[in-house]
Amino acid sequence: MAGQHATFPTDSAGKFDDEALPLAAGSQRCRVLLPLPLAGPYDYLAPEGTALAPGDLVCVPLGRRESVGVVWDPSDQDDGEELPVERLKVVKSRIDLPPMTPDQRRFVDWVAAYTLTAPGAVLKMALSSAQALEPPPTRPVYRLVRPDIAQPSASEVKLTPARRRVMAIAADGMARSAAELAREAAVGTGVVKGLAAAGLLERLEMPSRIEIDAPDSARQGPVLSQAQGEAAAALRAMVDSKDFSVSLLDGVTGSGKTEVYMEAVAAALAAGRQVLVMLPEIALSVQVLERFEARFGAPPATWHSDMTQAQRRDTWRAVAYGEARVIVGARSALYLPFKELGLIVVDEEHEQAFKQEDGVAYHARDMAVVRASIGRFPAILVSATPSLESVFNVQQGRYAELRLPARHGGASLPDVEAVDLRRDKPERIPELGAGWLSPSLRQALAETLGRGEQALLFLNRRGYAPLTLCRACNHRLECPNCTALLVEHRLSDRLVCHHCGFTLRRPKNCPACGEADSLIAWGPGVERVAEEAAYLFPEARRSVLSSDTIYGPKAAAEFVRRVQEHEIDLLIGTQIVAKGHHFPQLTLVGVVDADLGLSGGDLRGVERTYQLLHQVSGRAGRESKPGRVLIQTHEPDHPVIEALVSGDRDRFFAAEAESRRDLMMPPFGRLAAVILSSGDLQAVEEVARALARAAPKAEGIQILGPSTPPLAALRGRHRRRFLVKTPRDQRPQSYLRDWLGRIKLPNRVRLQVDIDPYSFL
Repeated sequence: MAGQHATFPTDSAGKFDDEALPLAAGSQRCRVLLPLPLAGPYDYLAPEGTALAPGDLVCVPLGRRESVGVVWDPSDQDDGEELPVERLKVVKSRIDLPPMTPDQRRFVDWVAAYTLTAPGAVLKMALSSAQALEPPPTRPVYRLVRPDIAQPSASEVKLTPARRRVMAIAADGMARSAAELAREAAVGTGVVKGLAAAGLLERLEMPSRIEIDAPDSARQGPVLSQAQGEAAAALRAMVDSKDFSVSLLDGVTGSGKTEVYMEAVAAALAAGRQVLVMLPEIALSVQVLERFEARFGAPPATWHSDMTQAQRRDTWRAVAYGEARVIVGARSALYLPFKELGLIVVDEEHEQAFKQEDGVAYHARDMAVVRASIGRFPAILVSATPSLESVFNVQQGRYAELRLPARHGGASLPDVEAVDLRRDKPERIPELGAGWLSPSLRQALAETLGRGEQALLFLNRRGYAPLTLCRACNHRLECPNCTALLVEHRLSDRLVCHHCGFTLRRPKNCPACGEADSLIAWGPGVERVAEEAAYLFPEARRSVLSSDTIYGPKAAAEFVRRVQEHEIDLLIGTQIVAKGHHFPQLTLVGVVDADLGLSGGDLRGVERTYQLLHQVSGRAGRESKPGRVLIQTHEPDHPVIEALVSGDRDRFFAAEAESRRDLMMPPFGRLAAVILSSGDLQAVEEVARALARAAPKAEGIQILGPSTPPLAALRGRHRRRFLVKTPRDQRPQSYLRDWLGRIKLPNRVRLQVDIDPYSFL
């Protein structure tokens, strides 16, 4: 990586002048990586008499401001002529935090090189809590005045019984808060503060630290079945080997995969290592957190976007100091400053939510494997419907495979039936218009609710209706910033763009022709299905579950509680209810529209549709009561629907893999996307044409594009895409560096590279 230098002019006001930090001839030159989109580290000088080492967190001058950075490793490349020492700036200070480990520094460099991203942009993800890098807040504590400090005589201080009790507790020399001393002595805090004012107690300021209960790795777990026990023993052995490995834990829904990988977590904890468990959705974490606490006697630390800044600060520091031993988090938890990481578990490894597309584009599942490889410890991938990439790696011998073919505790898999909507047509409802639930599904719901059991209606479409249409002029209401329809959300009385967040109150008149009361909702969302369910089953207690109604961990926990305590009879939800939940009384799942995702040009669309429908089907009949799944479709002969009905998952995956192999698409080939965007349509088209002309010819590499993607405009920026296709054994990064380095981008055009793209919108 090319070295760079901080060569900023001296501030005449003296904030960063050289006299404030005099340079010594023998000062240590060091490379400091800043959390900014820069090409590499800048060169600085350590303050005289201060030795800095790679990994140290430091504060450095940057122009007229200061920035946090990390002392980076010496470059193994020739950086050219070094800048004279007298022109370098001096590090302001070293931050009192544990240094970034060599493994994490290697990981930052690896991710940057693989994703073709500036290393500083990756470092920014690792230094994601700005408050954690500042001195921690303090709290006042009190203790007995030290013997070497003059104390008032007994005649000067009246020792009441209350004061004597406080003094007796403080006699052990421990520092306590006023509230703690008062509680233990059964007095008010005024008594404690009075003793401090009298000079018998001294007040100190101690850094605030969160108290984290240590998990008990020796605590007995649940009794495992034979298949679970064998899988758990294999995972424990991999942890005990203290070497890199990847295992795919492939088990049907309800087979007890969580309990199995917790045995590996226990082994890692017993070996003195930290553990990271990654989950794709925060709503998924509620029951997992409960199981962790039941298994280890203490809840794990969590990391997700709904945390407050103070919570992020405390958790980040607890991870850095090694106090947080188990972390359950979203994809960004992968970049936390682990002191001694020894195991990563990626639960629901097939989920697209592990793919980040904004900023640094990466797939957390794949980067988790890289992080484990760098640290020489195991990674465990967990799923009931593994990604084709993971299945391919098992077949190639790169990953071990552990299977759980049956549900735990004697529960059976649900019966799955296809409802052919061409014959079993939903009936029109006079008060509501078109119906969306077929007679067969209505009858099954009536029978299930009549038995006092719970049911789930699944439709992976938020809001009330995906299209608002004028029946007078056929005008469709679209987002002004994106090439997307506005979705009606009737509960909030808003039309919403699900891509940029634009909202609009539903107009009374058509914006195009002005006709009054001409706008109609077309197509169902979960709110519309809930409306139909309320009409058909008015006595049933219903709840709509989507990202619009589940805002964070507390809301998710309350939802789980209500379902478990049977305060809800009928759930109507999107994919947020499809995965990970265990509801013993839920025996019926009705898929309202299984055809969503079965068509279109998305490479992984069919695979994702199968995975999602398989997962939602797995919510039914997870304990003693048998489950039933009704899948409404216009294409009952589609391979996805046939595989779900027959239960022949492996046959479906084999057929899907064969179609990818014929086209040399992932996992049998490699893809990289180049996305251009600008607020100026002409500018983005000119750059796209110039980039196409500059593409070098290379054997085995195919360039597709430039093309206009389905989302031709996104957040007010016009977009064009290229797709680079290479053989499996040929990574595209070197080709892309050569190609993209041949043109100079105007400032108004943005270019993003997405290695291994998952979205083609």
